[in-house]
Amino acid sequence: MANIRSVTEEELAAQKAIMDLLAEENAALPEAPLAWVDTYGCQQNEADSEVIRGMLREMGYGFTESEAEADLIVVNTCAVRGHAELRALGNVGALSHTKRSKPGQKIALCGCMVQQEHMRRKIKESFPYVDLVFGTHELWRFPELVQRMLKPHKGRIFEARQIDGERVEGLPVLRSGSVRAWLPIMSGCNNFCSYCIVPYVRGRERSRRPEAILAEARQLIEAGYKEIYLLGQNVNSYGRDLGGEEDFPWLLRKIDRMEGEFVIRFMTSHPKDATERLFDTMAACPKVERHIHLPFQSGSDRVLKAMNRGYTGEKYREKVAYARSLMPDIAVTSDVIVGFPGETDEEFEDTLRLTEELRFDMLFTFLYSPRVGTPAAEMPDPFTKEQKQARFDRLLAAQNAVSAEMQAAHVGKTYRILIDGEGDKPGRLTARSSHNRLIHLEGDRSLIGSFRNARITDSTTWSLSAVLTGEEER
Repeated sequence: MANIRSVTEEELAAQKAIMDLLAEENAALPEAPLAWVDTYGCQQNEADSEVIRGMLREMGYGFTESEAEADLIVVNTCAVRGHAELRALGNVGALSHTKRSKPGQKIALCGCMVQQEHMRRKIKESFPYVDLVFGTHELWRFPELVQRMLKPHKGRIFEARQIDGERVEGLPVLRSGSVRAWLPIMSGCNNFCSYCIVPYVRGRERSRRPEAILAEARQLIEAGYKEIYLLGQNVNSYGRDLGGEEDFPWLLRKIDRMEGEFVIRFMTSHPKDATERLFDTMAACPKVERHIHLPFQSGSDRVLKAMNRGYTGEKYREKVAYARSLMPDIAVTSDVIVGFPGETDEEFEDTLRLTEELRFDMLFTFLYSPRVGTPAAEMPDPFTKEQKQARFDRLLAAQNAVSAEMQAAHVGKTYRILIDGEGDKPGRLTARSSHNRLIHLEGDRSLIGSFRNARITDSTTWSLSAVLTGEEER
């Protein structure tokens, strides 16, 4: 049984008092101090960074996109793969130059990477100019940690409790966009896939109270957000720890029935918990978009068992078939790991066959990355990096061909799209279809945040081009 508690109102009030005090001190300065928050990793990290920005705003900070201008830099890190850690550490290494030219600058590291003891040890030894390091369970204590960091003190601050997790509500949020809103519904994971570090750095599953989620969803809709993105390490487990009848399909139906012009997306779904009830609900809810990201990771049953995934290739096929029987137009995307310890050529062929059979709209392919402390990191692995890379290249080429073919099938069709941002050139916009396909089109930026009808005119492997039909979608 996980040992999870709820952070009390008194504890949150103490953090609010610190934010108010720091705001007063910063207001007395000639100019407001500036903060820069740099984020790596998943959408959950993006949502955490929005909370960090919200607390910084309450503390009287302004914001900059320049590390050279920042008085406080917060780097929110990822630990899912080694590449993400190397990127974060490389960029933190470059910050030594900005701190040398701005000696009063403070640097803080947080997130999944620093929840690991060996990474905190590395930061202590190799990055002496980092002032504050705090783990995933300390997010709500950020004001207290900033206050301690700003006071004259001896030594640096390292805070990363090894706990199952805490439930926290009511933290301020400064959202980074005006169209899409991240809405975390739960934290942590109980699955312990043998290759994955997430349960060790995020803690056990803990669902937010349904009334808090629904209240936040209403606020977002009233504020004009058009895409409500529900987040969790495994959204399909939502509510199991609450002891009531509220589960994820229940939550989808409740938000779908809210008044307003918006759509609902979610991630991530674990296949073992993706039930017929989930797909029935998706099909019955008009505001739930026709897309599901359902990572299968391997087509080999032996590898899936070694991964501790809790399903077989055949069970996965049945779930996709059921979803497509209800929603023939649903887009199914997935993740796959190539080169899991001990994966043979024959087992890789099982993966290749599954992808060719199911024809995913998009596949996110990864070479296995050992994570310290996970069971897979201790498994024997006789295959070379070159062998794994050759398999990876084969899978990527096969999927790219499928993706290009499926993308091209949309040319000439008209879809309802949500225009969500500016493109990379003046006069260009980006949008998403219900199937979460990236669409490029021309138009004035005043269209951002609106639903329109658009005809697809061209395609590439990764995106579509479109023109507006001139009729606004209601």
